[in-house]
Amino acid sequence: MDRILFLRRFIDEPKKIGSLTPSSRFLVRKMLDDLPWKNFSHVAELGAGTGTFTAQIIERKSPDCKLLAVEQDFAMRQLLEEKYPQASFESFAENLCAAVRRENFAPLDCVISSLPFANMDESLRRQIIENVCRALKPDGTFVMFQYSLQMKSLLREYFSAVKIDFVLLNFPPAFVYFCRK
Repeated sequence: MDRILFLRRFIDEPKKIGSLTPSSRFLVRKMLDDLPWKNFSHVAELGAGTGTFTAQIIERKSPDCKLLAVEQDFAMRQLLEEKYPQASFESFAENLCAAVRRENFAPLDCVISSLPFANMDESLRRQIIENVCRALKPDGTFVMFQYSLQMKSLLREYFSAVKIDFVLLNFPPAFVYFCRK
């Protein structure tokens, strides 16, 4: 059912959803496997969709680690709120800092993003990346995927280290950016 909802929402608003299908397990593993989950107390997910990453974040994080899931699409966010009542929710990534304050979160250890930055105008991209930087603790981690290298130069403006990996076993294949504040 999640895949059907995802596809329907993509058909209705392709620029907001960004892909025909949720991310593959290979992409999820590449983004999440090497993160130091036991050290995290506050994590945010941007573009949570139908919960492909959300489910794995909840499975990997410690019970006392708090999660803020951000999803703009109302139907998808409603699904996530029902599935994961232990998480906090926000609608817009550009409001990340305000949501962190509202939820009384400490600075974030990690932000994980599935947002389709290629479909956004430059000012919105910058606004979201600036929010991510302000919300992260010093030495915090930002992990995201994209289908191109378009974001590389922008991320290098904001982060001290940007490492890029590639996942072929995803539709479409994806670049994974690991950024350190």
